[in-house]
Amino acid sequence: MTDVIHGAKAPAAKSAANTYYFIAWRWHFYAGLYVIPFLLMLAVTGLTMLWIAWGAGIGAERMSVAPQDAPLAVSTLQAAAEGAVPGGVAVQYVEPLSADRVATFAIDSETGRTGIALNPYTGEVLHRFAWRGGWYDTMNEIHGTLMLGAFGDRMIEIAASLAMVLVLTGLYLHWPRGGGWRAALLPRLSAKGRSFWKSLHGALGMWISLILVMFLLSGLSWAGIWGERMVQAWNTFPAEKWGAPLSDATHADMNHNGAEEVPWTLEQTPLPLSGSLAGEAAISQPVNIDRIAEFARGLGFVGRFQVSLPVEATGVWTISHDSMSNDGPNPSADRTLHIDQYTGHVLADVRYADYSPYAKAMAWGIALHEGDMGIWNLVLNTLFCLSVVMVSISGLVMWWKRRPDGTARLAAPPKPKGLAIWKTAAALVIGLGVLFPMAGLAILTVLVLDRTLLRVVPSVRAMVS
Repeated sequence: MTDVIHGAKAPAAKSAANTYYFIAWRWHFYAGLYVIPFLLMLAVTGLTMLWIAWGAGIGAERMSVAPQDAPLAVSTLQAAAEGAVPGGVAVQYVEPLSADRVATFAIDSETGRTGIALNPYTGEVLHRFAWRGGWYDTMNEIHGTLMLGAFGDRMIEIAASLAMVLVLTGLYLHWPRGGGWRAALLPRLSAKGRSFWKSLHGALGMWISLILVMFLLSGLSWAGIWGERMVQAWNTFPAEKWGAPLSDATHADMNHNGAEEVPWTLEQTPLPLSGSLAGEAAISQPVNIDRIAEFARGLGFVGRFQVSLPVEATGVWTISHDSMSNDGPNPSADRTLHIDQYTGHVLADVRYADYSPYAKAMAWGIALHEGDMGIWNLVLNTLFCLSVVMVSISGLVMWWKRRPDGTARLAAPPKPKGLAIWKTAAALVIGLGVLFPMAGLAILTVLVLDRTLLRVVPSVRAMVS
C-alpha cells in the first residue's frame, strides 16, 4: 500500500519541483541581466580601493618618516601646514598612524580643500594633495553613485536589492539534489563546454553567497531609500541624550566630496553647539589644538585619531576614532567626542557600546567590507572580489553558449506552462517591496512589461523567448 501511495505522488512531486526550478531559473536570469554589470563594477572598484588603502593609503597617511625623540607640537605643525597653502585655514588634523608615519592636515582656501602631509618631528611639508580627491575617492564615487549623484545611487540600490534575488534563486538552483555537497561545492574540472562553466558558476556562487549577502546589506545600509530613509533612520543615535544645545547641521555635514567619514549611526544625528555651560569639564584653559590632541592621546586609541577644528562661532572640536575612517582594526574601539570650543567641556561622548545592535553590526560590517581588520581580511576580500568577477563572467558565458546561434533572441529560460504565476509573483513583489522597495519596484516593472509589451509586440516577444 505504501509503495502504491509513493508511486502515485512521485510524478506530481517531480512536476512541482521542475516547475519551481524553472521559476527560479527565470528570475535568476532576469535579475542577472541587470545585476551582472553592477556586480562587475562593484568588484573591480572595491578591489582597487582595497589595495590603494592597504598600500598608499586613502590620503598620504602611509608615507614614512624616520622616527626621532619627540614630535613637534600640533599647533606648530598646523602653522606649517597653513603656511603651505596661501590663505589656508586648517579644518582637520589626522594623527600619524604610528611613530614612523606622517601627520596630515586638511587646509581650506579659496581654491578648495588641500591635504598637507608633514614630518611630525621637523614640520617639513612632504606632500600636498587634493583632499579626498585621489584615485581612491574616484573609485569610491563610482562604487557608490557611478558619478551620477542620486540617480546613480538609486540604480546601484536596485542592483544590490535584486542581487538578493540572484543569491536566493542561485542557491535554490545549485542546492544538491542527490549529487552530494562535493558536487555542489567543487567545480567539475573534467567537464567540457557549458557544463564546466555551470559547475564553476554554481560552486563559486555557493562559496561566496554568505559574504556577498553581508556586503550587499552593508552597502544597502548607505543607499538613499533602504539605507537612509529606513534602516539608518531607525538606528540613528539620539542626540537628545547629550543634554547640549543642538545645531541644524548633522554629522553627515562633516563628510567631504561624498566620502563617508563619520560613523554610520551618527550621520543623521545633529551636532551639538558651543557656547553654553552644558557638558562635563575635561580640558583646562586655553582650549587649543595642543590641549585637544593631548586629551585625545590620553583616551588610549590604538591607531590614529582625527580632530576636526571648529570653523564657526558655535562650532565644536570633534575627536573621532572609528572604523568608517580606517582609523584602526577594531570596530569596538569606535569613539566620537564633541568639545565646547570655549569651556573645554565634553558635550558628547559616543562609544561603540552606545550603538544600537544594527549599528554595531554595521561597524564590523564596514571594517570587514573595507579590509581593515588585518592581512587575513585583505586576502579574503581580494579572493571574494575576484570570485564575484568570475561568477559574473561565467554566468555570461553560460548564457552565450546556450543562446541560439545567428539570432538576436535573448533566450530566457522557458516559462512553466499552466502555472498561476501571478500568485508567486505577487508574493515576491510584496515581500521584496517591504524589505527592499527598489527591488520590488523593479520586479513590478518587469511583470507589467511581461503582461503588456511582451504580449502585444510580437517582435519583442520573439526576441525575449
